[in-house]
Amino acid sequence: QVDRSEVIKSNLNPMFAKIFTVDYYFEEVQKLRFEVYDSHGQAGVGTHDDDFLGGMECTVGQIVAQKRVTKPLFLKYGKFAGKSTITIISEEISGNNGYVELAFRAKKLDDKDLFSKSDPFLEIYRIDDDRSEQLVYRTEVVKNNLSPIWEPFKVSLNSLCSCEEKRKLRCVVWDYDSRGKHDFIGEFFTTFEEMQKAMGENKVQWDCMNPKYKIKKRNYKNSGVVVLLDLKIHRVYSFLDYIMGGCQIHFTVAIDFTASNGDPRNSCSLHYINPYQPNEYLKALVAVGEICQDYDSDKKFSALGFGARIPPKYEVSHDFAINFNPDNDECEGIQGVVESYQSCLPKIQLYGPTNVAPIISKVARVAADEERTKEASQYFILLILTDGVVTDMADTREAIVRASYLPMSIIIVGVGNADFTDMQILDGDDGVLRSPKGEPVLRDIV
Repeated sequence: QVDRSEVIKSNLNPMFAKIFTVDYYFEEVQKLRFEVYDSHGQAGVGTHDDDFLGGMECTVGQIVAQKRVTKPLFLKYGKFAGKSTITIISEEISGNNGYVELAFRAKKLDDKDLFSKSDPFLEIYRIDDDRSEQLVYRTEVVKNNLSPIWEPFKVSLNSLCSCEEKRKLRCVVWDYDSRGKHDFIGEFFTTFEEMQKAMGENKVQWDCMNPKYKIKKRNYKNSGVVVLLDLKIHRVYSFLDYIMGGCQIHFTVAIDFTASNGDPRNSCSLHYINPYQPNEYLKALVAVGEICQDYDSDKKFSALGFGARIPPKYEVSHDFAINFNPDNDECEGIQGVVESYQSCLPKIQLYGPTNVAPIISKVARVAADEERTKEASQYFILLILTDGVVTDMADTREAIVRASYLPMSIIIVGVGNADFTDMQILDGDDGVLRSPKGEPVLRDIV
């Protein structure tokens, strides 16, 4: 048990206020179980006197992909709990999604210098929960000017206010001194919430105060005014922003049917269909597919094969649909892919060479069409399962560099125990992957 909500009395349609915080890991299947009880609440919640009203299981992936999940509650042994349902609503609270651009100036600052005017600069401090101060930004010095305009600057919302709009900020204006003994001109306190009023045509201004003068001088007003001329917020979208905004992940699996895998009828073959347990190809397919399926509402997966001679003419193909339907290579769910794989094996002849570029280019063409819509509603994941050495390495590198400009990622799983040095090169972790002409990938997508 991770946590529990408050008890809501005498209510058959309760809305719970409690928020549960869950760490989210895309690459794992994170199963959750929700249970609802009617509390008789004398001895504290959760005692065996409480009546079980029903439970439900789902994954974190399903909740974030749908943003709002409503499911029926079940009693023991899979019986429906009447018409009871539970609804779970999710939102992302990582908060570090963005930065802000600020432009400050000041007017009529106090003059601290004898023979010239002050040389002012501005510092912004964030005040943390333990009252300590953290310097967020220091502007440049504007020489000899009591009404300076400082250069606009950018800072992340995380460093400015720990993503809390009401967190106090202390802003200090100094007169620069080359010996490092800067003269204090004045300070003011504000919050990011208050700064946001400067969006659009408005300007926000603060009196810059020197507390000593305030005590000493009777008619002291301020030591100048600081004006926030402009504030722009730039959002940086996280993976979850896309998923929760309805982006679908389209999943394609590509299976290596080259002769080096061994004859599928032989139990030593990597493609041997063992009635008692899945072979390595199926294990890898299920492991990755189970994670991706939560993020695809139609649960249809494209399944392709390469490196085999296929019916009717038994010509070698490097990108055939394993359900032998060239117009629609999609299978229903992971189970559909497994079934197509098992029925396709006896009909094909394992051959070669191991060419991977054609399939990467095939998925990239679909991803390129998606990119032209400018909607960011589909992302493509290609899972390549292979037993080893890639024959068309140069073309493959070229295809990956092209694909790195598209909404697409490639997962390569090596099956068996051959030499997988090529995969390390494609992975690009020991340095940037480049095309044969030397062009680097735009981003690491393998």
